Amino acid sequence: MAAKKPATRMQRAGNGHSYYLDGEKVPGVTTILGDGLPKPALVGWAANTTADYVMNRLRVVDGHVVADDLVDDLKAWNATRPGWAQVKIGGGDLERLALARILANVRYKDRDDAARRGTEVHLIAERLARGETVEVPEELRGHVDAYVRFLEEWKPRRALLERVVVNRRWRYMGKLDMIAEFPGMVWEDGSPVGRALLDVKTSRSGIFPEVGLQLEGYRNAETMLDGGDEIPMPSVDWVGAIHVTGEGYEVRRLNTTPETFRVFLYAKQLADWLAKDGPASSMVSDALPVPRSAS
Repeated sequence: MAAKKPATRMQRAGNGHSYYLDGEKVPGVTTILGDGLPKPALVGWAANTTADYVMNRLRVVDGHVVADDLVDDLKAWNATRPGWAQVKIGGGDLERLALARILANVRYKDRDDAARRGTEVHLIAERLARGETVEVPEELRGHVDAYVRFLEEWKPRRALLERVVVNRRWRYMGKLDMIAEFPGMVWEDGSPVGRALLDVKTSRSGIFPEVGLQLEGYRNAETMLDGGDEIPMPSVDWVGAIHVTGEGYEVRRLNTTPETFRVFLYAKQLADWLAKDGPASSMVSDALPVPRSAS
């Protein structure tokens, strides 16, 4: 007989995961921010990513633009996607329509490649922080070397790594990267560094302000899963992000306040309103009949 799953847990499924709080599915911190926070920059990113993909795969032959490489790459990428996301390719005009659909989604290749790299760096970083020996893929060597320098220079100790956190009052969960202490380390003014909640980021574009909302979501959790138990969420002195790239690393403090957590809750309220079964789903009525005369 299979062991009964704990009511409060993170459950993995394929490349993703879900959170269950007392048996009820609840959103995670990053999902809340993804669904409830406006991201106008994504419009430009989508257009530029698609334009770059096309221009890097066109060739000029005898004064004519040839798209053979573009078509071949689109078909090859489409074949690597999960079955539910693949576009069926026919012949003639159907092939042209299929390629248009693939091209409309090609921006996700850049996103997925970045997410895959970030996940691999996170997994290696966790093992390194635990003191394990890790075999590093060549394409990630720069990122890993940078993270090793962070460990050597900042000397985090008594670290809590990859912990699932729980907030019952506001019904959300999440998974933080690291809570660590820095004994013997001081700032320029001589004050101790203290205990910090840190998130590892690998994006090319750096640290966005919304990371402060993410970290305050974690910081304001009530408990943390510890094996099969829940323990009180530790207090921290500050929150920050470790920006790891192939060239080096930087640690950035997020200048959060109690207001920051309120903004996170506003984002959750908007995400709940926009949810598939939320109030937005029933906001617009069916077409109304023409009213009849009361006489």
